[in-house]
Amino acid sequence: MSEPKTVVIANSWQALRQITPARIALGRAGVSLPTAAQLDFQLAHARARDAVHAELDAGALAQALKASGQDCLILHSAAANRKSYLQRPDLGRRLDAQSRARLEQLAPGASCDLALVVADGLSALAIERNALAFLAALLARLAPDHWSLAPIIVVSQARVAVGDEVAQLLGARAVLVLIGERPGLSSPDSMGLYLTWAPRVGLTDARRNCVSNIRPAGLAYEAAACKVHHLLSAAQKCGTSGVSLKDETALDSAAPVPNNDFLLG
Repeated sequence: MSEPKTVVIANSWQALRQITPARIALGRAGVSLPTAAQLDFQLAHARARDAVHAELDAGALAQALKASGQDCLILHSAAANRKSYLQRPDLGRRLDAQSRARLEQLAPGASCDLALVVADGLSALAIERNALAFLAALLARLAPDHWSLAPIIVVSQARVAVGDEVAQLLGARAVLVLIGERPGLSSPDSMGLYLTWAPRVGLTDARRNCVSNIRPAGLAYEAAACKVHHLLSAAQKCGTSGVSLKDETALDSAAPVPNNDFLLG
């Protein structure tokens, strides 16, 4: 009896899949994608959709932060629910009236060096998986520099710019927003960091520095903490952030450098 004929035709660049999660060199079955590749795509798409619609368990996160010895406060944006948040990005950039009043009562006339804001963004999953580990790495780096910190603020249904209002009400010289990034088809749990010096309501993204793709399969927590520590020190020295502040942290010298180039081979 003859062997069954293989219907999937492999792509000659299939070896490149070992060095990237991108969907390349998937092969073909006739004129279509192989069934396995198509099912994998549908699963990744479903995970991305779930990440966008998932709600952050702010109470559990706050409890974990307090258990680690950090003061914490839970607030909410002006977007009343997830549907409103997704349809009205502007509402996610401001606090609701109750949250604003709580901050005004917390720190009338107070000031601090840095406000840390944890926001669900477009992936609560990213915050649940990465925020605590990153904060531990960052706080360990900041401790020797004696940065004065506000209580960590957890904001539900939040966009990046909500950090500006939080920091302005707290009298913070700088704000770092930890936020769930828009899920990709290979990364539904990617966390981003946005640093702003002299934050106030109405600033544009040109005033922010971004460090992205923080997760075990992306930028490691220690490496991200190193970058943020460098940016904070530089922002403090220069009194600015955003397009006028460059990330000059060195690349990890321990990272392997490929010694062959497939384009030249």
